[in-house]
Amino acid sequence: MSTKPHTGPSAPEGGATGGPVRHRAPAHGAGPQARIATVLYGAAAYVMFVLVFLYAIGFVTNMVVPRSIDNAIEAPLGQALVIDLALLALFAVQHSVMARPAFKRWWTRFVPVPIERSTYVIAASAALALLCWQWRSIDTVVWSVGPAPARIAVTALGLTGWVIVLASSFMIDHFELFGIRQVMAAWRSKPVHPPGFRTVLLYRLIRHPLMLGFLIAFWATPTMTAGHLLFSVATTGYILIALWFEERDLVAALGEPYRQYRARVPMLIPGLGR
Repeated sequence: MSTKPHTGPSAPEGGATGGPVRHRAPAHGAGPQARIATVLYGAAAYVMFVLVFLYAIGFVTNMVVPRSIDNAIEAPLGQALVIDLALLALFAVQHSVMARPAFKRWWTRFVPVPIERSTYVIAASAALALLCWQWRSIDTVVWSVGPAPARIAVTALGLTGWVIVLASSFMIDHFELFGIRQVMAAWRSKPVHPPGFRTVLLYRLIRHPLMLGFLIAFWATPTMTAGHLLFSVATTGYILIALWFEERDLVAALGEPYRQYRARVPMLIPGLGR
């Protein structure tokens, strides 16, 4: 999973697991060494995200990478369940706690505001990397799609989900979402201005296309093993709970415009109503 996906229309920085925060100006007068360090830190965080995100695609699809969801460490069933659930819980807690506005207000007492987002990206990427590294496979087959053309079609659907995830991030503000805009603003000693409320492309059809992309990517697999099913069920539950918090935070931040948007645009499935 991507680091704290930013769902919904463009708003002050927030996401599927955390509400908006106010953008403050970076410290003016910071020396060139401090500004260079800030930019390098943000760039390193972004590179880490890209590498882990690409590995996660291979992990979920069982393609290319040496260790995937169905080709991971072998362990007895009970041990595998405990470890996999612990990894999923760690990932969910990290995303949820660090994304909450109250935590951000406390966290930025110690972490400079321009690198707060990049620090979140590093922590989220590390949690995802740990999950991919230490996952235990559970090989029992729950379902398997039969003919080769059908398997190819399901695989293509899953890959389409990942494309939707990435495309949705660019429909809002990809580089703000992953901390690049913040560190570049610090380099220029300028404040980061929230982009404001707007709906573009897929966000006119559903409120959270990025999360829909994840759901498609996690569930569209030609062979569903028990381990993959555990992963899909747990992440789906997490997404739905996280979206409840996200909706609450967006209403608090944006008020009536978002209430009207929520009234006319469905959450995840086009045409389903509220």
